[in-house]
This record gives sequence, C-alpha cells and structure tokens, in this order.
Amino acid sequence: MPHRVTRALAAVIGGTALLLSGCNSDADTDTPPAASSAAADFIEVHDLEGKSTKEIITELDKTDEDLMTQLVGSVRYDVVELTDGETAETVSLPIEDEFYLSMAPYVDKTHECYYHNLASCQGELVDQQLDVTITADDGEVLVDETVTTYQNGFVGFWLPRDIAGTISVSYDGKSVEAPFATGADDPTCVTTLQLS
Repeated sequence: MPHRVTRALAAVIGGTALLLSGCNSDADTDTPPAASSAAADFIEVHDLEGKSTKEIITELDKTDEDLMTQLVGSVRYDVVELTDGETAETVSLPIEDEFYLSMAPYVDKTHECYYHNLASCQGELVDQQLDVTITADDGEVLVDETVTTYQNGFVGFWLPRDIAGTISVSYDGKSVEAPFATGADDPTCVTTLQLS
C-alpha cells in the first residue's frame, strides 16, 4: 500500500458500521497512524489508493461513482467518515488544516442537511454556473469565481478553519447572501441558500 495512503488513513472505527442515509442532519499527517488490513482493503476496493483525504472528498463530491459502488462519505470538521453497503466497514480519514464547505443554492427545492453526505445529498441545480463570493469577516475575499455545480447539485470549497463570514451567490438573475462559519460545531453542508 502506498505510504501516502497509510499517512492519510486514521483508523477503522470500532466494529460498528456508521449508517448514513440522505444528508446527515446531525490531507496528510506527519506521523503515520497504524492502519488495519481491513482499512487497507477498504481503500483498495474503492480505488482510493494514493489519494489524499482532500482529493478523495473532492472526487467523490464531483461524481456519481460513489453511488454505483455504495460508498458513503460524511464530511465533518476534521474527518471524513467512509463506509459502504457491502463490507459494513467504516474508515475515518483526517482532514488537516482546512474545512470543506459544500453548498447547494436552490430556487424551488432543497432538503435539510448538516454534515455533507458525498453520496446521497442531492441539490436542485445540476451542472449550472454560479457566481460565488466568499468573504471572511475580516474582509479577506476567499473565493470570487464562476463555478459549475456538480452532478449532485452541490459545489464545494476548501476554506480556512475557525473563521466566519458571508457567502454571496448569483444565478440566472437571482441572488442570495448568507453568513457561514467553519468551526468545530458548524455545518459542512449548506442547503439554505434560496436564490430570489
């Protein structure tokens, strides 16, 4: 198993599978943790070898491949918890230094969400261009770009941890502005951005 995967792999969480359905309403480390053979097998089965945690999250969020393989990922403040329907194994991979904020602006339909589910969260606006600005409370502009929503109707951003600020989104003559925060108790999934 590549050394990079060993460094990215935190642990298999105790013999209990994490059951994730729908949106959950509730990078590398310097010291390699011990990885069980079951965890290594999980990573290999899902073709995630050689990828950092950041790459895994970004890839799974952008595509529907995880749905076909029954791979479920729940993004938290400092980890992503991965499980699948076949092995019932759960693997926790650390997210170092950054916060993954995934958002699904909408016009008519949305759903409740707190921790972003990389497999089953589905937003209304699929493959649509949005103008997004994310500004920290200190005035620093973190994001100012035109982005295209993923197959799941979401778009994700890697932001600094433990900050607050404002999200502004424009789409098809409509817009929305809302606060955000990236602390330990803050949501990684934002589905409250109604465009009007």
